Amino acid sequence: MLSIQEIIRATQGQMIHGYDNQVDIETIEFDSRKITKNSLFIPLKGQRDGHEFIQAAKNQGAVATLWEAGRKHDSFPEELIVIEVPDVLGAFQELAVFYLNKVHPKVVAITGSNGKTSTKDMTEAVLSQRFATYKTQGNFNNDIGLPYTILHMPSATEVLVLEMGMDHAGEIEFLSRLATPDVAAITMIGESHLEFLGSRAGIAKAKAEILAGLSEQGELIIPADEPLLAPHVQNIPQTVTTFGFTEPAIYQATIIERSQQETRFMVSSLSNQVFTIPFVGDYNVKNALIAIIIGLKFGLSINQISEGLARTELTQSRSEWLTTWNGAQMFSDVYNANPTAMKLVLETIARVENQGKKIAVLADMGELGDTSAELHQSIAPYLEPYQIVILYGELMKNLHTKLLQQNTDLVLYHVEKGNEEMIIDYLHDLVKPEDILVLKGSNSMGLVKIVEKISSK
Repeated sequence: MLSIQEIIRATQGQMIHGYDNQVDIETIEFDSRKITKNSLFIPLKGQRDGHEFIQAAKNQGAVATLWEAGRKHDSFPEELIVIEVPDVLGAFQELAVFYLNKVHPKVVAITGSNGKTSTKDMTEAVLSQRFATYKTQGNFNNDIGLPYTILHMPSATEVLVLEMGMDHAGEIEFLSRLATPDVAAITMIGESHLEFLGSRAGIAKAKAEILAGLSEQGELIIPADEPLLAPHVQNIPQTVTTFGFTEPAIYQATIIERSQQETRFMVSSLSNQVFTIPFVGDYNVKNALIAIIIGLKFGLSINQISEGLARTELTQSRSEWLTTWNGAQMFSDVYNANPTAMKLVLETIARVENQGKKIAVLADMGELGDTSAELHQSIAPYLEPYQIVILYGELMKNLHTKLLQQNTDLVLYHVEKGNEEMIIDYLHDLVKPEDILVLKGSNSMGLVKIVEKISSK
C-alpha cells in the first residue's frame, strides 16, 4: 500500500526509532483494537491520547506509528518504526492526500442536511456497474473519517464516493479541498445544526463550501427547489445540474408507483425511463436522481444505472423496514433527524397502506438552536394520519404540548430520556400484527436500542 519512505515524505516526518525501511504498510488505523499485521498506527487525541496505546498497537501487529513532536519519550517498543511528525492529525490528513494522488481515482463528493448516506449508497451501487468503486463506510464523513476512508480504499479504485458531513462553517470547505472532487452534490438544505449556523441560509452557505475543492471542469448537482443555494452557484465555472419533481429541474422525476418495499418513477429528460429503488420515500427518489445524474456523467448506460439503483443496499438504520416481535411492520430511520427529514418520513409512512393503526415513536432533534421549540411543534400536522404517538425526550415536550392543545383523538404519550424500557412496554401493549410502526429521532437519543429490542430475532 505505502512504503515507510512514502509515509515520511507525505507527512514531513522523521524516523526516530526503528531501522527497517523496506517494510510496506498494508493498512492504517487509529483504533489500536483494529490493528492487524503490517499496520501503521495513528495515535490521535480523543477522550484519551492515542500515544498511550502504542504498545497495544504493536502487540496487535503494528510495525510503525506516528509520534507527535515535542512529546517526551523514554523508550519505544523494539522493532517498531516511529515517525515523528509536527501534528498527528495533520499528518494523517496529509497522508490521505498523498494516497489519493497516488491511486488517482475520480472523486464524487456528497453533502446535504439529509440523505447524504442514502445518496452515497445509491451512487456507489450505480457506478459499481462499470467501475471499481469505493465509498465512505458508515458515517466516516468528517476531518478524521474522510481521510480514513481515503486511506482504506483499494489501490485499484477507479471512483471514490465520499460523504461529507459538518457541524460548523468551514468544515465542508476543508474536506472539499482535501478530496478535490470531480463531481459534487448537495442533497437538500434542512435545519440540521441551526444552533451553530444561525439560519437555513447559513446552512446553505456552509453546504456550498463543497465548491472550494471542486475541479473547475467539474459538475455541481443541486436541488432545483432550493433558492438559498442560488447566490452561491451564480457565475461559477463548473456545470450546475438541477434535479427535483417540478420545473425548472433539468432532471425531473414523476413517481408512478409506491409500495412498502419499493418506489418506481420516471425521469422526463430520459425518455420517461422507469427506474425502481428498493425502498420507500419520495425523498429517496430525489436522492436517486443524483445517482442517475452522476451515472450519466461517468458514461453509464440507462440500463446500467437502472440495474445499479435496483440493487442498492442502504446503510443500516436508514430507511430500513424490519419486523417486530409479533409480526408488525416497523420502519426504522433512527440514525439522525431534523424537522424536514422527520416530516418526509412521516409523510412517506402515512402513504403506506395497511389494515391496522399507524404508530409513531419520535425522539428529540438536536442542534436546532433558539428555534428548537417551534421546530419540534411544526411536526404536529404531519401526525394527523397516525393513531398513536410516543414522544421521547425533553425537546419533544414541545410537540406533546402542541398535540394536547389540538384536542384530537390521538393516543399520546411522553417519555423522559433514559426510560427506553417504558417505551418498549407501551409498544408491547399497543402494537398489533396489522399495525405499522415508524421510529425517527437523533442518533444521540438511542432509538436504535429500542429497535433492536422490539425487532424479531
